Amino acid sequence: MSLQKLSLVELQKKFTAGEVTAAEIVAAYFLRISQVEPKVKAFVTQTKDAAYRQAEELDRKLKGWRKTHPLTGMPLAVKDNICTDGVPTTCSSRMLQNFVPPYDATVVSRLRSQEYILVGKTNLDEFAMGSSTENSAFGPSRNPWNLHCVPGGSSGGSAAAVAADECAAALGSDTGGSIRQPAAFCGVVGVKPTYGRVSRYGLVAFASSLDQIGPIARTVSDAAFLLQAIAGHDPMDSTSVDRPVPDYMKALQKRDLKHVRVGVPVEFFAEGLDPEVERAVRAAIEELKHLGAEVKEIRLPRTDAAVAVYYVLATAEASSNLARFDGVKFGFRAKETKDLLELYMKTRQEGFGPEVKRRIMLGTYVLSAGYYDAYYGKAQAVRTLVCQDFDAAFKEVDLIVTPATPTPAFKLGEKSEDPLQMYLSDIFTISVNLAGLPAIALPCGFSKVGLPIGLQLIGRAFEEDTMLRVAHAYEQSTAWYRQKPNIR
Repeated sequence: MSLQKLSLVELQKKFTAGEVTAAEIVAAYFLRISQVEPKVKAFVTQTKDAAYRQAEELDRKLKGWRKTHPLTGMPLAVKDNICTDGVPTTCSSRMLQNFVPPYDATVVSRLRSQEYILVGKTNLDEFAMGSSTENSAFGPSRNPWNLHCVPGGSSGGSAAAVAADECAAALGSDTGGSIRQPAAFCGVVGVKPTYGRVSRYGLVAFASSLDQIGPIARTVSDAAFLLQAIAGHDPMDSTSVDRPVPDYMKALQKRDLKHVRVGVPVEFFAEGLDPEVERAVRAAIEELKHLGAEVKEIRLPRTDAAVAVYYVLATAEASSNLARFDGVKFGFRAKETKDLLELYMKTRQEGFGPEVKRRIMLGTYVLSAGYYDAYYGKAQAVRTLVCQDFDAAFKEVDLIVTPATPTPAFKLGEKSEDPLQMYLSDIFTISVNLAGLPAIALPCGFSKVGLPIGLQLIGRAFEEDTMLRVAHAYEQSTAWYRQKPNIR
């Protein structure tokens, strides 16, 4: 079997046993990238030369059986809004097109300490604002299952790279579904950890109370493997929570789902849900029953308010976070301006794309003196009610199961002229970010035209181990994760 077809866990075992060298791994992956990247366009930056140098250095240090770190020699990709020392971090924006960070994000530092190999930085919607990667200043990525369809967003490049076997796994970020939605569209696994479980230090902020870094991988065990490496308290991040990280791989060993209570919220199976998605998710729920889980209907009554609340809070935080991009200290600077005000205005006008401008304007509006209480204050109050809905539900159940997206992947350009329709792509994922809960998306079927359909499991705060265990049990009882896109 080709090395790039192996799961991350399988590849790690072969490397640790000395059956394959780091140089062979890197060569296999960059050969694959050369074959499919012109079609998929998952990467903004490739780090081929540095990857080969690092692989050769690792091979010189290690011979035969190797006692290594878990991710030593593993070829991973990183979303291009996560800082990487010496490697451009553009956020897929003209504003940061030439920005090279002088430091690593904490998650990257933790991977680097394990001697991982970075193969490249992946494409995204500009500043992570979007659901399709069509907002990237460098052009859209494409779905490996159908090159005429979007891979989702904003972590579309990471999901597409994993689905197309261009990396063993990748890091993404999730503000309103930006890991889970592209994972569902591309038929891979995406995990949004509990807010505070993974450090956000070095993540270029979109909405600070919602953003969370997480893994995108081919299997649940691969996602658990990568999450183990990046999770944990970080004193550099004031929102990082200091509590023990469970052994996620050990949690996967228990396949019996007896005594696991799974809730099915009626609000997620309403008008607007594609019939093919509903059939696939209902079948997955039946499979969970077959595995021993107790399934019951629950209610999350404020679900219909989540999208409105999210787009008030997220845009408000974005308008504040993006104020630093003014052409003065770093990033793009407009030329030939007569004074400081014109420098600010022209820099932002020329540096930001239309979706980023739209969200900054909306966020500035809801934070303005005359509308703060009516919009931002009210949205914060409703966010509290959304959290209370989940608290009440988790008194009755251990996990919540829903569709990950209302439809399979849509065509490129299909929704780009209608922002409201694009925003509704995240309708099933947004409330999880508002409540700060962990969630996972994984394959549960395919549409009639061969596009993946995703299942979402939502867990209690800091109980990723239970969520991963149930997801792994479902995954191993089906064959969806074994299917691969036919792209060459």
